[in-house]
Amino acid sequence: MSPEPTSQIALITGSTRGIGRDTARQLAGRGLQVYVSGRDAATASDTATKLGVDAIDAPLDIASPSSIDAYAERFTNEVGHLDVLVNNAAAYIDWSETTSGADLDESRRVLDTNLYGTWRTIQAFLPLLRNSDSPRIVCVSSGAGSHGEPNFGLAARGGAAASYGISKAALNALVSSLAAELKEPFLVNAAEPGLTATFDGAEQMGARPVEDGAASIVWAATLPDDGPTGGFFRDGKSLPW
Repeated sequence: MSPEPTSQIALITGSTRGIGRDTARQLAGRGLQVYVSGRDAATASDTATKLGVDAIDAPLDIASPSSIDAYAERFTNEVGHLDVLVNNAAAYIDWSETTSGADLDESRRVLDTNLYGTWRTIQAFLPLLRNSDSPRIVCVSSGAGSHGEPNFGLAARGGAAASYGISKAALNALVSSLAAELKEPFLVNAAEPGLTATFDGAEQMGARPVEDGAASIVWAATLPDDGPTGGFFRDGKSLPW
């Protein structure tokens, strides 16, 4: 039997770089025992060493059901407890894609990752989260999936990056539905990091530093027991769906 944890345990998908990596850094700084993960186990291990956090010696590719199931089994056997699940991993944006001209096979790949991969990951770790006194599920979403985001929302891009925006709108719906099912003590929320400097040219588009985007996720992951659930937030402030 695994020993009782002395601090909250957090797992972050897609956390070997960018926003996920800085989320790991910030959560560890708050005293959580953090596990980073990624599609390559060696990269995750190297990231963990550099950050001073933990990693399971196994890949976690949320686009692969067998990878999710195998990783969850390893995590259950080796760690045996989970308080915070941050679903950060996602498929890349194709800004040139249009709604009418989208390759639907490629679109299905995006939804399989951003929606169904996240959904399956949540299902795989629910047994561990149910044993937590303060379980938190955070899905890293995007204003691209919102009708109300004025700069990059569903109605603001002229139909561009369609699959990504639609997948994030579906992710927000997943959060709302899951929160309605999982009552106290669960808190389930979507966190929006905003346009963040994770790609070349992002700063010229007005992107903010990675640590600022990650702070939105950390806020949702460390909410007090009387915090909100089923919401969509950036910087701790509610966003329109």
